[in-house]
Amino acid sequence: MKVDLAADMAQHGWMRDRRLTLMVLTAILAVPLTAVVPTQAEPVPRLAWTACAGVDHPVLRCAAVRVPLDHAKPGGRSIDVVISRLPAEDPARRHGVLVMTGGGPGNPGVPLPVQWGAVLPATVRATFDLVGFDIRFTERSTPISCGQPAEEPGGYWIRTAGLAPFASHVAQARQYARDCQRHAGWALPYATTANAARDLDLIRSALGERKISYLGGSFAGLLGAYYAALHPDRVDRFVLDSPPFGDAIWRPFELDRARSLEAGFHAFTTFVAAGNETYHLGDTAEAVTSSLYALSDRANTGNLTTPDGHRWTFGEVGYLTLLGTSVDQLFPAVATNLAALAAGTTPPVPLPLYPAALPGTPADSHTAVNTAYRCADHPWPTGLDTYRRDLATYSTRYPTYGPAVANINPCAFWPVRADNRVPLPAGRPPAMLFAAATRDPVVPPRNTLATMAAFSGSRLVTVDAQYHAPIPFQGNECLMTTVAGYLTTGVLPAGDVTCYGVR
Repeated sequence: MKVDLAADMAQHGWMRDRRLTLMVLTAILAVPLTAVVPTQAEPVPRLAWTACAGVDHPVLRCAAVRVPLDHAKPGGRSIDVVISRLPAEDPARRHGVLVMTGGGPGNPGVPLPVQWGAVLPATVRATFDLVGFDIRFTERSTPISCGQPAEEPGGYWIRTAGLAPFASHVAQARQYARDCQRHAGWALPYATTANAARDLDLIRSALGERKISYLGGSFAGLLGAYYAALHPDRVDRFVLDSPPFGDAIWRPFELDRARSLEAGFHAFTTFVAAGNETYHLGDTAEAVTSSLYALSDRANTGNLTTPDGHRWTFGEVGYLTLLGTSVDQLFPAVATNLAALAAGTTPPVPLPLYPAALPGTPADSHTAVNTAYRCADHPWPTGLDTYRRDLATYSTRYPTYGPAVANINPCAFWPVRADNRVPLPAGRPPAMLFAAATRDPVVPPRNTLATMAAFSGSRLVTVDAQYHAPIPFQGNECLMTTVAGYLTTGVLPAGDVTCYGVR
C-alpha cells in the first residue's frame, strides 16, 4: 500500500524532491513566522474553570484563554479562545494533556473530550487530561459572522457550476466577501491556521505544560502539523489523522481532490446499484448517477418537498450525497434517505445537514469561519478566466464534483491577501504517528504522506476503508490499538502499519 501511495504522490508532483524550493520558502518566511511567537517571559494567565456552554457533563470544565488578535503585536487587542478539560481517570498514571479540536475549519473542539473520550481506549483516558478547544472565531471562541441569515449546508460556501450562469456565481461570491468584510473585517486578517497554532502554544502555557500531546483529524491534523513546525521542542505524542498538505492549501488541494471525490461517488453509486431491490434508484452505477442527478435537478428548481413540509435545496441534496461519498459506513443510511426523496417520502434516517447551532452564536458562524480560514491562509486566484478554464477542465474529467470544486468562491474577492502558510521542516524531527484511510475521498492519502515526509522518523497507520479521518469513529481495532499504544507509551511502531477496514 505504501508503494502505491508514494507513486501517486510522485505522479502529482508532491514528493519531497522539491525540497530546494521548500528550503528557499522556509528561509524567506522563517523570520516573520518565528519572531511573532510570544516568548515564555509573557505572564501566564490564571484559568477560571466553569461549566461548558452547550455541553452537559458533570466533570468537563471550560476556561477562556486570552490570546493576541495579532500575534505580531502581543500587546494589542486580545480575544478569548475557550478550552475544555476532562481530567485523566487515573491521576497516578497521568502523563499530561492530550489536546484536540474540530475539523473544517469551523467545527468546535470543546465537546470533543466527552465525545472522543467515550470511544478512546481506556488506557488513553487513564493517561491524559483530554483538552479540547474551539479555534479562534469559532463558537465559544470570539465567534464571527458574515451577516447571513443561516448556515450553508455542511457549513461550506459552495456553488456548483451549471445551476446558474457563471456571472451569477461571481456576483454571489463577490457579495459574500463584501458582507464578511463589513461584519468581520477586523478579524479576517487573523483567521488563519498559523494563528490557531500559535494560540495552541498559549493554551499549552496557560495549562502549565512544558509539552503537549495532540490528536487531530483533517483540518485539525493540518493545525497539528503547523504547531509541530513552529514548536518542535514542545511536541510530545502527536497523532495526525488525514491532514491536508500544508503547502497545497487551499485552491490546489481543492482541485487535486476532485479525482478522489469522483472515485468515492462511483463507489457509492456502485453500492446503491447492487442494492437496487432495496433502493430502486437503478441497477447500474450509471443509472443510479442519472437518478441522483435528476433528484438534484428537482431540488434546484424547488420541486422537492417531502411530506414533513421540508423543501429540499440543491445544497442539501448535495451535502447528503457528499456524506455517502465520504464514508462507506454511511452508504446504507444515505442510500435509504436518497431513495426516500426519490419516492416522495420523508427520509427516515436522521443525518445532520447543517452544523449544530450553539445558542448565542451568529446564525452563520460555521460557514463564516470556514470561509475566512480558507481564504486567508493563502491567496486564491483573482482572474475569472482562471476559474472558467478550471471549470472546463475539471467538469469534463469529474462531472459530479468538478463543477463544485473548480468554481468561483468568495476567496477570489477576499479583502486580505497574504501567504500565511507555515513552511514544513522537510525531513526533520519531531517524529509523529500519522493515520489515513486508503480510500479517503475528502483528503486523499497522498496529503498525509506529503505531510509525514516533513517529519523525520514518523510512522503511518492506514486502514483499508473509504472513510474520512478514521480516528476515532471508524471502529477498526487494529487502528485504535496502534494509536492507543503510541499515546500511552510514547513508542512509535517499528514500521508502518496496515489495517483492514470494516463496513
